[in-house]
Amino acid sequence: MMRIFKLLLALAVVAFIGLVGFAYLGDLSPDQADVSRPVTLDAE
Repeated sequence: MMRIFKLLLALAVVAFIGLVGFAYLGDLSPDQADVSRPVTLDAE
């Protein structure tokens, strides 16, 4: 029983370290591009 608890604790620690590493090192920024579109105004 204690062996399973240690295994789950070790997996949780590894998962947390992986999540933190991905948050800092993963490139999650969106691609940016300039967009030009004509706009029609209803001015009377």
